[in-house]
Amino acid sequence: MKYLIYLILILLLPFSSPAQTSKYFIEFTDKNNSPYSVTNPSAFLSQRAITRRIMQGIAIEDIDLPVNPAYVDSVISKGANVFTRSKWFNGITIEADMPTLQAVLTLPFVQQSTQINNRPASSGVGQDSKRNKFYLPLDSHINDMPRTQTFNYGSSYTQIHIMNGDYLHDAGFHGEDKVIALLDAGFYHANVLPAFDSLNANNQILGTWDFVANEASVYEDYWHGMSVLSTIGGNLPGELVGTAPKASFWLLRTEEFATEYLIEEYNWDAGAEFADSAGADIISSSLGYNTFNDPTQNHTYADMNGHTTPSARAANMAFSKGMLVIVSAGNDGGSSWQYISSPADADSAMAVGAVNGSGIYAGFSSTGPSSDGDIKPNVAAVGQGTIISYSNGATGPGSGTSFSCPVLAGSAACLWQAYPTFTNKAIFNAIQQSASQHLNPDSLLGYGIPDFMMADRLLGGIDHILAAGYDPVSVYPNPFVHDVKLKFYSEKRQTVTIRIFDVPGKKLMERNVDAVEKTFNSIPLSLDQLQKGIYFMEVSVNGTKIIRKIIKA
Repeated sequence: MKYLIYLILILLLPFSSPAQTSKYFIEFTDKNNSPYSVTNPSAFLSQRAITRRIMQGIAIEDIDLPVNPAYVDSVISKGANVFTRSKWFNGITIEADMPTLQAVLTLPFVQQSTQINNRPASSGVGQDSKRNKFYLPLDSHINDMPRTQTFNYGSSYTQIHIMNGDYLHDAGFHGEDKVIALLDAGFYHANVLPAFDSLNANNQILGTWDFVANEASVYEDYWHGMSVLSTIGGNLPGELVGTAPKASFWLLRTEEFATEYLIEEYNWDAGAEFADSAGADIISSSLGYNTFNDPTQNHTYADMNGHTTPSARAANMAFSKGMLVIVSAGNDGGSSWQYISSPADADSAMAVGAVNGSGIYAGFSSTGPSSDGDIKPNVAAVGQGTIISYSNGATGPGSGTSFSCPVLAGSAACLWQAYPTFTNKAIFNAIQQSASQHLNPDSLLGYGIPDFMMADRLLGGIDHILAAGYDPVSVYPNPFVHDVKLKFYSEKRQTVTIRIFDVPGKKLMERNVDAVEKTFNSIPLSLDQLQKGIYFMEVSVNGTKIIRKIIKA
């Protein structure tokens, strides 16, 4: 009877559920009385990060100082659970119930709070929509090409060759000494899959961190980042070779795949700040944000102005610290949204759209411009039928700007390796100016598909061409049927004379052209008047003559 009475009393007690918690960004008013100082940057920046600033003439400022740890401790003492800390936004992300939040807001150094995650996924975007953010159905579009001098690329040849990234490999630049931070949703089994044998054996994975779960492990999470990594650092001869297979990497999980909330942009900021402090040269991130599970957090197209959203602000700040920030444009082309997402809109980010292996715009690739009129995407790379590593260890095609972004980022790392003393702005500008639509950018591909041989020429001289074994004068197609193009490099503006001779040595044609400096000149020549047979083309400038045999079929 005593136990029955106890049971009745328990059932009669008012039922109380655990207090509902939400996540917030807490912004502080200042960094006063901080134990950190700009005169002692080694307390909060790696030597590599400090060197990056010195080489690019970037001052260490108060914004580089971590948040005041005493402020963080005071917030914790109120009962809040702290997740990430942001020096650039001067605040922290926390989880708290309403009474705890109210107690935190009474602290004199707390400026304001922003709710960044609250309710379960019941409205706004669902998991299917979020999946489209990352990738699209596999595409069988493959243009299989042979190897070049350095690597046996297999089917991945197209995605690197279309932008002459293989030229950088042949010149001896494979990403050595460059550090790339990948911000993504997880790197499933990248520590054991065969595409990453070289990375793991050579200790090219510098470290990992999960900003979602607040732990070091990222290899049990979503596969997306693993496939992204394979397009840069993969090395399976005859199947898949990444665009910077000898670069080093930080693998940073900032994205929760199952839901979409504003907190992920603050995680993105935390990842970018980590990349900065660790001394990364490049951030490559195939993530983008516009709509959320909580519609009250949604961005509008007007917000895509390059400096409003948390991720765009973080991307701009990362660039100001000397890093290249390369991000996917998004996969909303043709949808009701249509436009780029953020941080692709960021003023200083290089947003990458997608083409297929023939260089044709992929219809899913998000379009520009940014809402304030900037050219977006900035450039484009192969993102339809990109060869990637799958989570079962096989390789094959996948589609999405998720893959065009890292394909380009790897080649950018190789270019920067060739010019290690140059600034991120110089590398950015050379890539953009080398692109196929540089003189006539549009809202689909921006400035077009970069040509990394051209970018190299914009930054330096002829030495890398010769080191790569490339001919500074070429004629194609050869054999030809009607017309040919003469392609030659010129260090300066000058007049070049082109002559065609038959085998006995009779001159059949002569033409003078004005060469453009520090670039490859492409000169079309109509040779319809020639009969089928063998001829010789002489290219002459300032007494120097180069002769090439040509065949009319």
